[in-house]
Amino acid sequence: MQKEKLRTIRKKKGYTQQQIADVIATDVSNYSRKESGDVKIIRDEWEKIASFLEIPMEDIYEDDDAQIIVNNDHPVFNDSSSSGYFNHFNNTTIPLSIVEELQNYIKILREEVQRLKEENKALKEKK
Repeated sequence: MQKEKLRTIRKKKGYTQQQIADVIATDVSNYSRKESGDVKIIRDEWEKIASFLEIPMEDIYEDDDAQIIVNNDHPVFNDSSSSGYFNHFNNTTIPLSIVEELQNYIKILREEVQRLKEENKALKEKK
């Protein structure tokens, strides 16, 4: 499902796909697949894009029926079926809901690491 609302607003504001790709830390070809609906845009990416475009997320958000989920650091590709399962290269089958939950957990852990780094920095500055 193409992300027409996102594409329309991006173009209206004069931004390229490369600029949006930079915002969500991916390459332009992957972003293009996200905008065309072939790759899922995760919530964190929706939020970053909306913030960059200076609009509410609801103005660009559209449900995802993508068969591919991409974590910014490690791409994860689903097979061509719409079964809701991720088939890894060694034929391990994992429900997509689990993959999404793991991605959410990774996001939480990254945020906690960042918070701890800032706390550590503040403590060092007190000395």
